[in-house]
Amino acid sequence: MAENGKSITEKVPAAAHPLSENPTEIASDINYHVQFNPHFSPFKFEPEQAFFATAESVRSRLIKQWEDTLWHFGRAKPKQTYYFSMEFLQGRALTNAIGNLGIQNAYAEALNKLGHELEEIVEQEKDAALGNGGLGRLASCFLDSMATLNLPAWGYGLRYKYGLFKQRITKQGQEEIAEDWLEKFSPWEAVRHDLLYPVRFFGSVEVNPDGSRKWVGGEVVQALAYDVPIPGYKTKNTISLRLWEARARAEDFNLFQFNDGQYESAAQLHSRAEQICAVLYPGDATENGKLLRLKQQFFLCSASLQDIISRFKDGRGGYTWSEFPSQVAVQLNDTHPTLAIPELMRLLMDDEGLGWDEAWDVTTRTIAYTNHTVLPEALEKWSQPVMWKLLPRHMEIIEEIDKRFLAMIKDTRPDLEHKLPSMRILDHNPQKPVVRMANLCVVSAHTVNGVAQLHSDILKAELFADYVSIWPTKFQNKTNGITPRRWLRFCNPELSNIITTWLKTDQWVTNLDLLSGLRKFADDAKFQNEWASAKMASKQRLARYILRVTRVSIDPNSLFDIQVKRIHEYKRQLLNILGAIYRYKKLKEMSPEQRKNATSRTIMIGGKAFATYTNAKRIVKLVNDVGEVVNNDPEVNSYLKVVFVPNYNVSVAEMLIPGSELSQHISTAGMEASGTSNMKFALNGCLIIGTLDGANVEIREEIGEENFFLFGARADEVPRLRKDRENGLFKPDPRFEEAKQYIRSGAFGSYDYNPLLDSLEGNSGYGRGDYFLVGHDFPDYLDAQARVDEAYKDRKRWLKMSILSTAGCGKFSSDRTIAQYAKEIWNIQECRV
Repeated sequence: MAENGKSITEKVPAAAHPLSENPTEIASDINYHVQFNPHFSPFKFEPEQAFFATAESVRSRLIKQWEDTLWHFGRAKPKQTYYFSMEFLQGRALTNAIGNLGIQNAYAEALNKLGHELEEIVEQEKDAALGNGGLGRLASCFLDSMATLNLPAWGYGLRYKYGLFKQRITKQGQEEIAEDWLEKFSPWEAVRHDLLYPVRFFGSVEVNPDGSRKWVGGEVVQALAYDVPIPGYKTKNTISLRLWEARARAEDFNLFQFNDGQYESAAQLHSRAEQICAVLYPGDATENGKLLRLKQQFFLCSASLQDIISRFKDGRGGYTWSEFPSQVAVQLNDTHPTLAIPELMRLLMDDEGLGWDEAWDVTTRTIAYTNHTVLPEALEKWSQPVMWKLLPRHMEIIEEIDKRFLAMIKDTRPDLEHKLPSMRILDHNPQKPVVRMANLCVVSAHTVNGVAQLHSDILKAELFADYVSIWPTKFQNKTNGITPRRWLRFCNPELSNIITTWLKTDQWVTNLDLLSGLRKFADDAKFQNEWASAKMASKQRLARYILRVTRVSIDPNSLFDIQVKRIHEYKRQLLNILGAIYRYKKLKEMSPEQRKNATSRTIMIGGKAFATYTNAKRIVKLVNDVGEVVNNDPEVNSYLKVVFVPNYNVSVAEMLIPGSELSQHISTAGMEASGTSNMKFALNGCLIIGTLDGANVEIREEIGEENFFLFGARADEVPRLRKDRENGLFKPDPRFEEAKQYIRSGAFGSYDYNPLLDSLEGNSGYGRGDYFLVGHDFPDYLDAQARVDEAYKDRKRWLKMSILSTAGCGKFSSDRTIAQYAKEIWNIQECRV
């Protein structure tokens, strides 16, 4: 390849054309980057080198738009939003960048001239490993919409070197290895060497004679900014995702110790700084683990706020702090960045000299909070002793906020005084004193929002009910959305082209409500045939992918049934695999003649289990063990395959979602705040089997309940059903017992699944009593699956349902969500370049 590559690159002159749209000039520009920006040995032009050179060519164009955007924002001085998130699950950037810039064809042609295919070059890019699940992907969809809507906004996150982990599947189940996305380098980021902010940990609080306080001592690391450009779709606006990396300075390196052979202690601060951005969600079972997670959260908040304040002060000659909230909106994506509240107070009081009341007024008018969960273990509670040790000044501030909140309630709402132990921010339980981060957010933020109608209703009626009675207008709903660019236009080109042809416009890409125009073609035979062939193209592509990564061959004529999301007991992958086991057992019992009437199915399950979450890891192993048996059983493997798709990430999702026909969103009702993969599947014409949970409720309303396979207990029934279970009133369905017994019989190998199955047994006790209602919902689930089998046999009916699913997804664009945040929470306006 190298010789061939060299001869091709020699034919194309190497010359910089950073803004050209002419394929010949773009090819020269790519070649220019190969020769004058070399990252590899000379004369190599294999796909990997071609990817980096192509990315740098695209990046030049982005940098121009980016600088124009920042200059325009600087001149217009609009109010800006800063979106704080511990995760941004960006995925690959090349397809998205050339798609948003409208230069996809030009780059494809340019690469052809250089002897490469765009499809192959795109595959060379590693996913940016900066997130884990829906929370991080939502943040990335939001950035895409902010840029597309020309809003003055920034994302702020951390630059994790090793991400969460890369998942490998072995005979033992899931194995975690470090992500290698930065092993070479990321061609998209620009390091900002002029942006360095000090961030302190530990130390003590010094009280000055005038009563003012100062945090001193401890250890200080530097936050260095890396910027990633976020282009909008068909607009000149390109905004920034600013990621912080932790560094120590040269003067923190002890040369004397090093020359004395004490290498580790000489570079102690350097290695501590490196730990901060090494891994997303480091294990927190030990005190060191807890300290590291808190360090990460504080590091993000402190660096970002210092940066925002510095921009605020630079942007105006004379300024008053009361104007700050009319220039700055900060959104906390879940409780991870809660420390922004006491840190903004500290910066205003200790560094800028404001009094408490003025600082509190500025802080509470600046910060808003998005809640993402009602799961108690996900509502962060940090140990008070750990907080006092790491952030002594912040604990003083939190104590004061708590004290003033108590006084306010006693003064104005004596009727709520008996509720204070659960409402206050500090829980002084002598066994385990903690700071309740969600309570701190609700007390301090000007707006609190949930992420789907059902979830926001539960927040107001249950989790935050007492606060609602104090601040009834503080609580809002903002149903999540997804970007139609990445999740339909770019990942499903066949379907996109059909939609554009039949709607006679591509405006739907930025105005997703136009998809409702497809409803009138739902019964049109020609349209249905085109729809079916687009789906088949995606299924064939997916089948090739599955063969490559799992060595399992799957039949594109079978029903492709997919569940991909983080592995968690509440998401109930266990319900799915138990259903698959029951299906397998019934197929085994049939005669060959009876089997011919069965609907063939390929069940795919994917997702990462958290490294220390034992039951989730057992579920991953069970899916793999079942697949091993089913896929090698000649009697049934033409009617059923079970595949675990390894290392689920954004790029894998872009392959799976277009090829899916049924997707499972089967969480215990009331536990999935929203879900966003449900929107991605529905948008791509995939039907949903699901519970009335999260955004499923709204998807079903929008696409029509006859196009949704519903089952399971409702959210308002769940508490009673749990109570019944505790009281021994639950009678399991014999089919449920049969599926569990089949595992225990050793049909899927000798691994001991009793600890996993025990979570479904008994009526109460830790890790028992089937808290997630798998047993209760199992019979209803099987009945819904039987309805799926029937519907799939009627091709015209299935295609019509599929078309109506896509046609009803207009509401679920993140453009709609972000427009609502901008207007109803942030109060920011378009600022178009």
